[in-house]
Amino acid sequence: MDVQDIDEEQLKALVDLFYARVRADPELGPVFNDAIADWPEHLEKLAAFWSSVMLTSGRYKGNPMIAHLKHVRRITPALFDRWLALWARTAGEVMSPAAAAALQAKAHRISESLQYAMFHRPGSGVPQVA
Repeated sequence: MDVQDIDEEQLKALVDLFYARVRADPELGPVFNDAIADWPEHLEKLAAFWSSVMLTSGRYKGNPMIAHLKHVRRITPALFDRWLALWARTAGEVMSPAAAAALQAKAHRISESLQYAMFHRPGSGVPQVA
């Protein structure tokens, strides 16, 4: 993955714009707004996450899997799809095409991992909602 088109400032701007849109989204907004008590702090954490993921900065200290599992009863596969579509649109608007493609690919892989952990029930043969 080529990340030469991505820097900390761009990631912060992307995260801020994207989550402003998430908060206003009729389906995503209620889930996120109920889960996040301190948006400025959370946005900093999300910028650190994407910095760690895309730039290998090591700035993020946390466990996104645990954070999402806390909300498994409110999160659905359809919400992941909605999140990914909004992420793709926002990244495409504010990043270079190469950077947007890299961010979208990483988001898809993260989504797959989170959904597997949240919805897959070993032995059932199919993912299920808890």
